[in-house]
Amino acid sequence: MNGYERAVKLWRSWNVATASDLDKYLHSFRILFAYHSGKIENEDITWHVTREIFENGRVTGFSGNPRALFEQQNQKLCYEYLKEKFAAKAPMDLCLVREVHRMLTAGTYDERRYIEKGERPGEFKRHDYVAGIHEVGAAPEDAEREVAELLAEVNAYEGPEVLKAAAYFHAKFEHIHPFADGNGRVGRTLLNYYLMTRKHPPLIVDEEDRRQYFAALQKYDEDEDLEPLYQFLKAAVGKTWARTAAAADGEKQERKALKDFTG
Repeated sequence: MNGYERAVKLWRSWNVATASDLDKYLHSFRILFAYHSGKIENEDITWHVTREIFENGRVTGFSGNPRALFEQQNQKLCYEYLKEKFAAKAPMDLCLVREVHRMLTAGTYDERRYIEKGERPGEFKRHDYVAGIHEVGAAPEDAEREVAELLAEVNAYEGPEVLKAAAYFHAKFEHIHPFADGNGRVGRTLLNYYLMTRKHPPLIVDEEDRRQYFAALQKYDEDEDLEPLYQFLKAAVGKTWARTAAAADGEKQERKALKDFTG
């Protein structure tokens, strides 16, 4: 059994169904996800700040860009919001997508977007923004419709390949690029919501793997080739849950002894 299969088996053995279940099994995950998802696109985000916000609700000794604080506080609030939606079995619809975007980007739009462009958190983009080497992105007038069609497509899927459907959703959502800002953070958050509503473990895109991650998304943009992203996400699931799965199986993690350092 490979790492991915072990993770799926473990998650399903927990029968996660309530908000308290998520708090129990995602206690550490939620902080790690917020840190890595934020760090992928904002170098000012630190593990210390993220942990302080999630565990203490405040930060001490911070002198960096305030946007980092807003983004990580928003991640915490969004987790609290989505865990209740998960427990209520709320579908991933346009209303939920807009609310996730509103929560994750509240207070983070810069002057150009907010004042000059009139963009707002929780609203689809009003202007044309391109992303990536191939300058992808739906036209502003098409963004909401294309997201609605994508949601209908993945919500209707009832087959066994949940991760492949999630990879397709994520690739196409990022390709549509429906918002003026925050598309990556929103897309990774919705990816996990979709997975969990289908009895599949959520995953963390480790910030150290960002180049592979962006390359996989780019491959979809270039050739509509989903396989690189699917394989990347599959490996990410295994990596995310490796230690938890090992502990559940009674495996003891061996630490180096003095002789390993002294020869």
